[in-house]
Amino acid sequence: MSTFLGMPATPPRSPYGTGNLRGERTFPQAAHDELRNEQLRRNLGRATHTIRAKRIAVTGELPDWEELRDAGAAIKTDTMNRLPELLERLERKVTERGGTVHWARDGVEANEIVTRLVRATGSSDVIKVKSMATQETGLNEHLESAGITPYETDLAELIVQLAHDRPSHILVPAIHRNRDEIRQIFLDHIPGVDPGLDNVPAHLAAAARAYLREKFMTTRVAVSGANFGIAETGTLSVVESEGNGRMCLTLPDTLITVMGIEKVLPRYQDLEVFLQLLPRSSTGERMNPYTSMWTGVTPGDGPQDFHLVLLDNGRTAALADRIGREALDCIRCSACLNVCPVYERAGGHAYGSTYPGPIGAVLTPQLAGMHAAKDDPNSSLPYASSLCGACFDACPVKIDIPSLLVELRHQNTEQAGTTAEKLAMKAAATVMRNPKLYTAVQKAASLSRAVGVGGRDRTISRLPAPLDGWSDSRDTAAPPTRSFRSWLASAEGAATMRAAAEEGARRTADDRTGGERTADNRTADDWTSGDRTADNRTGGERTDAERTDGDRTADDLTEGDHQEGQ
Repeated sequence: MSTFLGMPATPPRSPYGTGNLRGERTFPQAAHDELRNEQLRRNLGRATHTIRAKRIAVTGELPDWEELRDAGAAIKTDTMNRLPELLERLERKVTERGGTVHWARDGVEANEIVTRLVRATGSSDVIKVKSMATQETGLNEHLESAGITPYETDLAELIVQLAHDRPSHILVPAIHRNRDEIRQIFLDHIPGVDPGLDNVPAHLAAAARAYLREKFMTTRVAVSGANFGIAETGTLSVVESEGNGRMCLTLPDTLITVMGIEKVLPRYQDLEVFLQLLPRSSTGERMNPYTSMWTGVTPGDGPQDFHLVLLDNGRTAALADRIGREALDCIRCSACLNVCPVYERAGGHAYGSTYPGPIGAVLTPQLAGMHAAKDDPNSSLPYASSLCGACFDACPVKIDIPSLLVELRHQNTEQAGTTAEKLAMKAAATVMRNPKLYTAVQKAASLSRAVGVGGRDRTISRLPAPLDGWSDSRDTAAPPTRSFRSWLASAEGAATMRAAAEEGARRTADDRTGGERTADNRTADDWTSGDRTADNRTGGERTDAERTDGDRTADDLTEGDHQEGQ
């Protein structure tokens, strides 16, 4: 008797209809509207060019920058190869230091865990550190539905929250807003703000600081993400530039950290590499102004109740992809966004996901899938790239994003089933395998010119569905009135080919005749001018006494070199 345990199933991806890993429209549809927003394009162009220039300057200072990138990539590869082991070790170390670890299979579970923990404290408010993981799961919306008010404390996240907007950049969520827009948002949504507030950055920051300071001092629960989690020690780390993170991580009684499982690192020493790679690649700084690290609970210092929520939400599914798993190496620096020509013009909202830009076009389909529903918007993301390779050059851990995009395009095609494109390719293959059928199709295409297809400029500007996607951005050459094969078989073609052959033969004969000069053709003068007689050679030879220093023998040179060497 044998027992069949079944085949291993593909790990689940993020559940359809939850969180913020899928837009409502495809990328081309959303980008079409975003491209009309001239203010957005100006804001993005100015911001990305500034960050890009700073990154190039500070990375150029390090002679071992490429070696650091290699080290970061190697550490991440090792981490993914040992991820289950490292996560269990992290759980053990956090627990030993007084923390509590929770495992969330998806965003729904993570939101429920955080909501339950907040309710257990009796608080109706939470302060938040900027966190991509909680944006991914839609935690803010879930807390609000449960009667709990979340307050974003990162300045850019606060702007987005107050405006009821969506982040458009991994590092700078409000990159699509300018100072005038931010001023108006503060005037409209911050209670008690000075009506005379202007758009000076220092004054805008002061207004936000006054609003948030009261929240820091009175809110008892904080929710954070984590840039890194160290399996060796159980240490968590958050790097930021404003100090709001430090306030959230130290002042409240309860701290809840939501961390994607791919953020774990094996050793504490690995931070030496990543704390150099991350700030230089993200903000163009040599080091982060605030680097906070904590390990469990320290009696009498900081939060006395610490919870770590380890989030999967499709990451195990990405890990199971032999090629796509490389996307999990991402450290969320946003360097790829700042060099991407597509992102710079379309902006982050066109991607429909928490993760925009080149890495989002790779990571989002890995986490949430591309065919969870008919006409899934995520299936368009791998095509949101020119494959120029700038993202690969900028990535601090050398993620080959262009190759991953090509692989996802392949997977999308394989998973799409029967499509108009596949039917068209099968029809083309059938035609090209049959010479008679191929000739008939050529004749039919040529006849289309007789009914005006192509017009005077001999181009087709609009093709019918399903080929209209091709002609949306390019013209198609109209079929010729006569195919090459039919012309070659005609009397005109045969005469032209014969004339060409005769011309070729004539030129070959002329080249041979003109290039041959035999000994009989050469004159006495030719021989005399080209030859040196014995008298010439004798007259050109000098005696040893006539040699100059430049004519020394090998012995002479050896002796001289030996003296210089001493």
